[in-house]
Amino acid sequence: MNISIEMARKALEACKQRARELRSPVSIAIVDAGGHLVLFERMMAPYGFATSDISIAKAHTAVMFNQSTDDVAQWGAAIPGFASSLTGMTNGKFIMAAGGWPLRVNGITIGGVGVSGGNAPGRDDEIARAALAIIESSAPPVKAAPANMPQPQPLYVNPSAATAPYSQPLYAQGPLYPPDNGKIGAPGADVASARDREKSSSYNEYREKPAEPSSATTNEYNSYQSSSYNSANPPEVDHPGDQA
Repeated sequence: MNISIEMARKALEACKQRARELRSPVSIAIVDAGGHLVLFERMMAPYGFATSDISIAKAHTAVMFNQSTDDVAQWGAAIPGFASSLTGMTNGKFIMAAGGWPLRVNGITIGGVGVSGGNAPGRDDEIARAALAIIESSAPPVKAAPANMPQPQPLYVNPSAATAPYSQPLYAQGPLYPPDNGKIGAPGADVASARDREKSSSYNEYREKPAEPSSATTNEYNSYQSSSYNSANPPEVDHPGDQA
């Protein structure tokens, strides 16, 4: 939400009116919520050639930190290098001096005002605050909720559902598997070592037990190893694909 041209004009005129009452010609800048310049006016004065840039910097700083530039100066002065670093990063649109205020409507910042060139201490801040009053008075009223509109209810949390699963009743607190002579799942058994023992025992059983040849393979081997083997009349051996 940004300040409109109409509201910016009202804020500018309010600042000018207060400056005339105080006989203090100043430069006034109005920026939107993004720090972009919306309106600016420099009242006739024989001094203050730099007040235009300073007023814009004050308005920009107020929007940047969403607080008055006087408040920023209070805590920013205690941070070494704070002012110099931000001045460089913002191309000179940062300053720690009173005279800048954020403009809010119903609690939402819509822009900022900056004033520079006051002829007495505190004049810049006093003139800038004149814009706050006119913005607040011209803000649209907040619509009240209908009487029959359902109101949000607090979330109910079941205490039992909020506890840890282990503390709930009927939670399986026993071993994952039934006890089986120190194998995996037995109480007090080392899962990693039990798994390794099972793997090694299975491997040893497989290695020590040779594979038993089939009867067809044995007959074929004996036929070729027979001393009566005749190459001219080899024994008949079944091969895959011989039968149609």
